Amino acid sequence: MTLHPDRLFPADERTRAIARELHRQTADLPLLSPHGHVDPRLIAENLPFPDPARLFVVPDHYLTRMLYSQGVTPGELGVASVRGEPSEIDGRTIWGRFAEHYRLFRGTPSKLWLDHTFAEVFGIYKELGPDTADEFYDHLSARLAEPAYRPRALFERFNIEVLATTESPVDSLEPHAALAAQTAADGRAWGGRGGKVVTTFRPDNLVEPGWPGWHDRVEALAELTGEDTATFDGFLTALRSRRRDFIAAGATCTDHGNLTAYTEDDPKAAAEIYARALAGEADEAEILRFPGLMLVEFARMSVEDGLVMQLHPGSNRNHNEWLHAGWGRDVGGDIPNATEYTRALKPLLDAFGNHPRFRIVLYTLDETVFSRELAPLAGGYASVFLGAPWWFLDSPEGMRRFREAVHETAGFYNTAGFVDDTRAFCSIPARHDLARRIDAAYLARLVAEHRMTDAEAADVAVDLAYNLPRKIYGLEK
Repeated sequence: MTLHPDRLFPADERTRAIARELHRQTADLPLLSPHGHVDPRLIAENLPFPDPARLFVVPDHYLTRMLYSQGVTPGELGVASVRGEPSEIDGRTIWGRFAEHYRLFRGTPSKLWLDHTFAEVFGIYKELGPDTADEFYDHLSARLAEPAYRPRALFERFNIEVLATTESPVDSLEPHAALAAQTAADGRAWGGRGGKVVTTFRPDNLVEPGWPGWHDRVEALAELTGEDTATFDGFLTALRSRRRDFIAAGATCTDHGNLTAYTEDDPKAAAEIYARALAGEADEAEILRFPGLMLVEFARMSVEDGLVMQLHPGSNRNHNEWLHAGWGRDVGGDIPNATEYTRALKPLLDAFGNHPRFRIVLYTLDETVFSRELAPLAGGYASVFLGAPWWFLDSPEGMRRFREAVHETAGFYNTAGFVDDTRAFCSIPARHDLARRIDAAYLARLVAEHRMTDAEAADVAVDLAYNLPRKIYGLEK
């Protein structure tokens, strides 16, 4: 197995040569990860990674989802049952099942990322399959035991400048405090290139009253902040307090994964629904309405404290009830919904869309809105930027379609650059390389068609890979 140096570049020889040169301009730039889900304890504790199965397979719903679609249950892949039922615990057995089905990923972004990781990070230039499963497992296990493959060593090797994790307001920020203490003790950032880990404020589990455990989390928020969350004003004050804590821990952004992009600017209605939810009296319509009311409240807070809002709606969570009941959230049972933005976001944009201190980055799982809604919104409000294709769309074709659909209306500079959106730490370089190659290929086509000069395309390539995410997500601070 080899990684072809021209992978993902155009088939036409002349255009491919242009893409190759554009990619060369970005290949060695530092990596910015302003939207991701790596556990901060991974870096703070710097412990060896677990066995290959628990590093690559068990936590990755991209992989477990595909195998489940072919009849392999999450339990057979080591995912713990929420009902206490037996799950496979032997790493080699889990890895063997994964290798047996690796052919299912042919042509998918998952295989592109994994092949890149196996080769470039771990030095395995072979094709994974049943015949090589044990060889892979032994090689990976040996590497993972080496100091050079501890999280911080890889962080430095990957040339990561900023890695943003994601925490809820009731999560502990202790791992970030530990990293800050280590930085202070060393007199510099612990990464050799000055890389840093920051947090991101994600309040979804406090604004969805229908989410199991909501009352307990509201009480936990009160205990953390010393505020009285029995009232809506106290709830908002507590959230503001936690935002200050997150900013002190390096946060530059918030992250909101609402079901829809619906917003409503009505603090009185929000207070009434909050009181009814606390009393256990809110109906289904009110429970669905409350997150949209809270998005405007969070926008109001962003104007106050400068945190950049990220909104990525459109996922129908836990659609497969059997999977959810057996193995819980985030095991691959989520399905994209059609999502409307223009009318849904108007109340929020009416209130803050033209405010100089407000910035919102919009993502979507519904690519039908790329050109119809998102690009015009980004072109119509100074506060609106378009996030990279994510999740079901973070694929070569999805990224190409995104550029083709939004560029002519929004330009390149109303897009926010790439984010890897991953829990899979070792795949971060592979994901960034894929995105940089796709952008190089798209820009090469514009050069070949004499729509841009070589110099312009080189500037844009660097901006998309580095300058835009650094600026738009507030990472220059």
